[in-house]
Amino acid sequence: MTTASVIDVDYEQPAQGAVCDTRHAWARVPPEPSPDERVALKDRIRRLLRERNAVMVSHFYVHPDLQDLAEETGGIVSDSLEMARFGRDHAATTLVVSGVRFMGETSKILSPEKRVLMPDLDANCSLDLGCPVDAFSAFCDEHPDRTVVVYANTSAAVKARADWLVTSSCALDVVNALHAAGQKILWGPDRHLGDYIRRQTGADMVSWNGACIVHDEFKALELELLMKAHPKAKVLVHPESPSDVIALAHAVGSTSAILNAAQRFDATEFIVATDTGMLHKLRTLNPGKTFIEAPTAGNGGTCKSCAHCPWMAMNGLVELANALETGAGEIHVDPALGVRARVPIDRMLAFTAGLKNGQAPGSLVAGIGAA
Repeated sequence: MTTASVIDVDYEQPAQGAVCDTRHAWARVPPEPSPDERVALKDRIRRLLRERNAVMVSHFYVHPDLQDLAEETGGIVSDSLEMARFGRDHAATTLVVSGVRFMGETSKILSPEKRVLMPDLDANCSLDLGCPVDAFSAFCDEHPDRTVVVYANTSAAVKARADWLVTSSCALDVVNALHAAGQKILWGPDRHLGDYIRRQTGADMVSWNGACIVHDEFKALELELLMKAHPKAKVLVHPESPSDVIALAHAVGSTSAILNAAQRFDATEFIVATDTGMLHKLRTLNPGKTFIEAPTAGNGGTCKSCAHCPWMAMNGLVELANALETGAGEIHVDPALGVRARVPIDRMLAFTAGLKNGQAPGSLVAGIGAA
């Protein structure tokens, strides 16, 4: 699979030998509140949600407090596909998105009439940062015969350049349908996910050369050693991981697919290769099972994330309460850009809804794309 050149992502790397801890990373990770502060903050947030006619939309990777509070108050904890659906369909006039910036932008694109708040607008994503729209558009222009399929982890401007948007939970289905329809694919930005999709579908693909700083750090050698120490454990891997890590998996899939696999397997022990924020929901739904973090580096190694996204870690109770109280952290998307970016998002939502209703995949992609 042909890939574009690497785009340097503008964030500071930890010093060689530095402690691998999001509290020491380049992101502004809030300190943990005391037990009394936590209770007071949650009560304040519950009150503000009612007063502001707001609902929480939280990702699996954010702090457990924000996951639990979302569900306690009628919101949702989910992957980015369900976050998009839920925010669009909920009656609340304000959406509070706990995650990273592209998730807030997607919510605003789908619900331009709603107010969308985030705990910290600087909570970003290496895939988004590593795929600037000018460079990506030039890459697309070099391949005018290809249908442009982009991952959800992208800016509104990149989405507006695409024919299709996908998340990890629907990417295989969409690309497989496009491939069956004879279309050649230009994929972006995650090279590992793109390579996995290409191998699974056989599609003719060229790919942008991006990576998630969390999943890119998982190491196959160390994973094999951990598997030997836990021979009965099932390995659950997100497809943003390198191919040699994916090759060791008993199940590969999105965060929702990982949750389903943990419940489906009769094993009691699992090794999980995705952001450690996911472990909270896994443990909550499977109280009799043990979940072990997959290794990101060997002894003495350093890493960029150590299996937790520093930007996801920027979401905290204090920041959430402040956003609701003051309106800080409001997401704005240029209306004209939002209209263009919504086209591939709506196609994805219509495609997944059509599959659920039993429609043939080919009928859901007919006439859309370069071919």
